[in-house]
Amino acid sequence: PCKSCRGEGRVTKDRTLSVNIPRGVEDGTRIRLAGEGEGGLRGGPAGDLYIFLSLKSHRYFQRDGADLYCRVPISMVTAALSGEITVPVIDGSHTSVRVPAGTQTNKQFRLKGKGMPVLRSSQLGDMYIQIAVETPVNLSKRQRELLREFDRESRNNSPESEGFFARAKAFWDGFGS
Repeated sequence: PCKSCRGEGRVTKDRTLSVNIPRGVEDGTRIRLAGEGEGGLRGGPAGDLYIFLSLKSHRYFQRDGADLYCRVPISMVTAALSGEITVPVIDGSHTSVRVPAGTQTNKQFRLKGKGMPVLRSSQLGDMYIQIAVETPVNLSKRQRELLREFDRESRNNSPESEGFFARAKAFWDGFGS
């Protein structure tokens, strides 16, 4: 037997290959490189090499297929009065989104065509922005006074919490009967 292959008809050696990763691949995508695998016994044809992709997570975006999700914090003033926010897009640019008055936490806005490319297609997914209304912290004495005044003036302006507490009261009143 040959000293390099010990009669198997093949020799182990390392090679560097260039692989084109198509746009829109997802985590776990398998790429097949025909004939680039281990050599066959006694001069037989080489097998195929399979590459399994593992994608690194992004610090702002979460992916679901071709759609992207991004949580965007906004001030309670912007949520209450309306305003325009600038959000990052996956291609590195930014886009403006109009936030209507009375926007609540977890409200989603859809940006059509701002998501990931669809594999082997010219289509793009959508990007969904989920709003997170921030409560101010470290308030000054004057800010606290203004918020207390605002609270006194804003009775009947919080339909979700008022409805919840009315239902809870009705539950407990009925429970005691």
